[in-house]
Amino acid sequence: MTSPGSSSNPARIAIVGSGPAGFYAAERFLKQTEFMSEVDMFEKLPTPYGLVRSGVAPDHEKIKNVTRIFDRTAANPSFRYFGNVEYGRHIDLSDLKRHYHHVYFSTGAAVDRKLGIPGEDLPRSHSATEFVAWYNGHPDYRELVFDLSQESVVIIGMGNVAIDVARILCKTVDELAATDIADHALEALSKSRVRAIYMIGRRGPAQAAFTLPEIKEMGQLSDASTEVLADEAKLDDLSKASLEENPDRMTMKKLEIINSFVGGSRSEAKRTCFIRFLLSPAEIIAGDDGGVSSISLARNKLVRGEHRLGACPTGEKLELSAGLLFRSVGYRGVAVPGLPFHENWGVVRNEEGKVVEESGQQVIGCYVGGWIKRGPTGVIGTNKQDAFETVDHMLEDLRRGNHFHPEEATIDAAQHMVSEKQPRWISYSDWETINEAETSAGQKSGRPRVKLTTVEEMLAAAGK
Repeated sequence: MTSPGSSSNPARIAIVGSGPAGFYAAERFLKQTEFMSEVDMFEKLPTPYGLVRSGVAPDHEKIKNVTRIFDRTAANPSFRYFGNVEYGRHIDLSDLKRHYHHVYFSTGAAVDRKLGIPGEDLPRSHSATEFVAWYNGHPDYRELVFDLSQESVVIIGMGNVAIDVARILCKTVDELAATDIADHALEALSKSRVRAIYMIGRRGPAQAAFTLPEIKEMGQLSDASTEVLADEAKLDDLSKASLEENPDRMTMKKLEIINSFVGGSRSEAKRTCFIRFLLSPAEIIAGDDGGVSSISLARNKLVRGEHRLGACPTGEKLELSAGLLFRSVGYRGVAVPGLPFHENWGVVRNEEGKVVEESGQQVIGCYVGGWIKRGPTGVIGTNKQDAFETVDHMLEDLRRGNHFHPEEATIDAAQHMVSEKQPRWISYSDWETINEAETSAGQKSGRPRVKLTTVEEMLAAAGK
């Protein structure tokens, strides 16, 4: 038999995960003109797109337009989608080895990092990951409850996810009602009694991880003020020196906006978001009901580290009253059954996307892309080059004969296997039916879509 990649023997590729890293990998394979491949994508949920659907904020609709590119990839006759099929539950690596030459995993970074402080597991202490998935209608998080009767909320973190959480808490019902926010979240947020939101960052304003558009938006809310303390907005000597040595236009623009928030961005607003710098969480304190009541914070100063400015406690502490807390200090990957995992880094062990054992020996046939490869860094577009790097190594290995030798390398055999393991699998055509149901419901109420938020609702819409 000829080597995989010819028209008579196309390379059979399985992609586990349907986020951007998965779709960009599929695109790279299917655009090859001298190497033929057939790509099957497996996704735990009926719906594709990963964090583009369940992570991008509902009021950032334009960012979701990237799915149009993914739809073009899915329209390729050599692409198939198997939704509602969970790796590790319905199928495993032994199943995929029987039908595919290579398996590419793009399973993301599914859990949040912990703060590692006392009180972190108290009632009303949550991860931002959970809250974001809840208001975006992810089926696994739909039933969560967040006590929005609390007047003060603390968000630990200074990245874009933290800003997303703060902005959603600050927005009016009218602002949210024009988005595709999940209906259950819209109803809960309409009854919110939150008045003060505190975003806490351990370093200074020059080190804040949020991007320019996100911090700019915080000054454009219709009935919320964003406020920064003058002392905390002021740059310390080390930050000044660092910017002089390495001028950065975007950082300077962010600092301009941050300083414009001194004294507040809007008077007589219903809610206020206080952005606080140079503070680290020390302990989450329980109230009489056993839930979060306040948080103890340690004041920091910046010191020179080996590669960047770091935060060092000064010994001063302060306490903020708050009945609800979200931690937003990063994501980490979850071990993938059958693959070597780096616990400290939260990624599958790999070299440029090629899965390797701890010894460095390559695991033939297995590859990774996206956050499970590099960790939770970058934006949606970062996944493109990341995926292309891995796929280029896959193509090289296929040509060299480094691949599985599947016993049943046909599209019919693979589909038969899936149908046996999970009869209620969802095709891309089924997803398009679900999508039509959501967008049609949205048109009736002037929204981009009304999301179906349970798997059974999705399956019913698809006629399953």
